[in-house]
Amino acid sequence: MTQETTGTTDMTASATGNQRKVFIKTYGCQMNVYDSERMGEALASDGYQPTETMDDADLVLLNTCHIREKAAEKVYSALGRLRDMKRERAREGREMLIGVAGCVAQAEGEEILRRVPDVSVVIGPQTYHRLPEALRRAKAGERVVDTDYAVEDKFDYLPKKERGNRPKNVSAFLTVQEGCDKFCTFCVVPYTRGAEVSRSLNQIVDEAHRLVENGVSEITLLGQNVNAWHGNGPDGTEWGLGDLLFHLAAIDGIKRLRYTTSHPRDMDDRLMAAHRDLPALMPYLHLPVQSGSDRILKAMNRKHTAEEYLALIGRIRAVRPDIAMSGDFIVGFPGETEEDFQATLDLVEKVRYAQAFSFKYSTRPGTPGAELEDQVPEDVKTERLARLQALLTRHQREFAASCVGREMDILLEKPGREDGQLIGRSPWLQSVVVLGGDAAIGDMVRVRITAAGPNSLAAERL
Repeated sequence: MTQETTGTTDMTASATGNQRKVFIKTYGCQMNVYDSERMGEALASDGYQPTETMDDADLVLLNTCHIREKAAEKVYSALGRLRDMKRERAREGREMLIGVAGCVAQAEGEEILRRVPDVSVVIGPQTYHRLPEALRRAKAGERVVDTDYAVEDKFDYLPKKERGNRPKNVSAFLTVQEGCDKFCTFCVVPYTRGAEVSRSLNQIVDEAHRLVENGVSEITLLGQNVNAWHGNGPDGTEWGLGDLLFHLAAIDGIKRLRYTTSHPRDMDDRLMAAHRDLPALMPYLHLPVQSGSDRILKAMNRKHTAEEYLALIGRIRAVRPDIAMSGDFIVGFPGETEEDFQATLDLVEKVRYAQAFSFKYSTRPGTPGAELEDQVPEDVKTERLARLQALLTRHQREFAASCVGREMDILLEKPGREDGQLIGRSPWLQSVVVLGGDAAIGDMVRVRITAAGPNSLAAERL
């Protein structure tokens, strides 16, 4: 399961061609952010300009996430507001197309068109490269659903970024893998994103070079199960994610590498060697476990035990002692007892995560977990989640406090709230606020951490 971002992100296409305008609203994880950027590029080549105001848009596209409970309801609520906006625009003689993309589109398909007649296009995450053609059909009066898994590789059909245009950010996502074959009983990803598919080495390296030439110096490799990536190396041998990281680290201009989200079963020796030997690979690892109870892990179909997970973290920390761990947890999975939950708290105490994401279990239609009996009462899930989050928050703040007085390099990414402030990222993905002086966004600067707040660190330049 890909790590979920908080809130929503508005992504827009690059301006080109005529004056048609598009507003893309992105829900969910980093994979959806990446997909929205690629859809924006495809629409830019088709003549759409960006707008940050929904009311100005000729096309409003919702790129949706289906991981959490009520995701579809949120989409239908947003579509209700868009329906009213579209009809108001029609009374003024102005046209507006509405499209739904992403995982809710994949899961709901024709149901979206049935429930919301004002939607013109429904397109899945594996077919968004066909979005311009779908819009042309919609402009001709057809209501389009395109959610069949693409036979062709969608990455072969996306427009390439122009070289030499500096992006908004000095860090960027790069998708290397999609889909998942693990079939955890709580997760909808195998049904909305499909089986595990790895992008080719050439595609990845080509995009990495374009990003660097456009000013990016930190790249985060993305995948629903990113460490399952595999491909053929230049000599024809089978490569894994560790080999890919060694290859990308050799590209001039890449200062930092990260990757997310990983599965414990796919952490191999070569990937651990990359953590040991590559200065560019940041000492931060998101490695979800979901539960500390072997009984619940088995019911989740995780195919590892808590002891195996802890042993794996021990091996990783042996080769990279300064690594900080991040994780995902689901509270209240069907059949979870207080003893099972206590096992999760015990595991958290042993690992001491620098950051973690925790959620109450929610049934996802079509998954095996939705059919399980012994569902945990909502009030019990709420109480357990509060206890878990209190423990995770304490560990996160203790980790931040341990950084005070340390010297580190940070990559400056954006202006701060106050004049002269710049915000960068620590090796452990924390926001760091510093007076920039003569430094500029995109610079790597040496700092000493002076204070730790709930959500960021303060630093002074050295």
